[in-house]
Amino acid sequence: MPHRHRTRPRLYARRRWSVLAAAFAAAVSGLLIALTLSTSSALAEPPAPPSAEEATTMLGKITEKAEGSLDGYSREKFPHWSDQGNGCNTREAVLKRDGEGVETGDDCRPTKGTWKSPYDGESWTDPADVDIDHMVPLAEAWRSGASDWSQDKREKLANDLDIAQLLAVTDNVNQEKGDKDPAKWMPPESGYACEYVRMWIWVKHTYGLSADAPEKEALKKSLATC
Repeated sequence: MPHRHRTRPRLYARRRWSVLAAAFAAAVSGLLIALTLSTSSALAEPPAPPSAEEATTMLGKITEKAEGSLDGYSREKFPHWSDQGNGCNTREAVLKRDGEGVETGDDCRPTKGTWKSPYDGESWTDPADVDIDHMVPLAEAWRSGASDWSQDKREKLANDLDIAQLLAVTDNVNQEKGDKDPAKWMPPESGYACEYVRMWIWVKHTYGLSADAPEKEALKKSLATC
């Protein structure tokens, strides 16, 4: 009997510690979830381009060279929409990043959301109306030096989320752009020109791509308006 009186308080103490430990674990879990959501929200936009001053310095380091040939080019040589983890490919990752109120199915495809295209200021609620634009088009990259790259480097350019190479934009505006450089096409939203050329320069500088004379001149002209 005396032994029973000694063990029961210890049993209750272990139970109390178990309850406290479970409560602490739940609190920590909640905090981690909150931090994760906060971080995701903070990152839910395209990477900010360099300043106009930094872009001007980068532009000076881009080799001026006439565009090369498109001989041998195909989009298949730039594997795109690669796996980005959590069941998402690159296109789906950009749609989630650039949209507001985005909801997805189990396969990561958006089922709901709103996307505002920076190129024309239009908003869309159907992801089918949205294209993922390569800031420096793949054909333009091919003519500017990517024809000599490895397949792995071309895949990196086609799926690069670390710099402003990928944007969710209105589909028909993206089709109008095609593979044109800033000497031949600029976004119809004129107030976006400064940011657009800073992004373009950032991509070309990062990947060591060249620019022809009219392209460089157009970039300098737009930077002067920043």
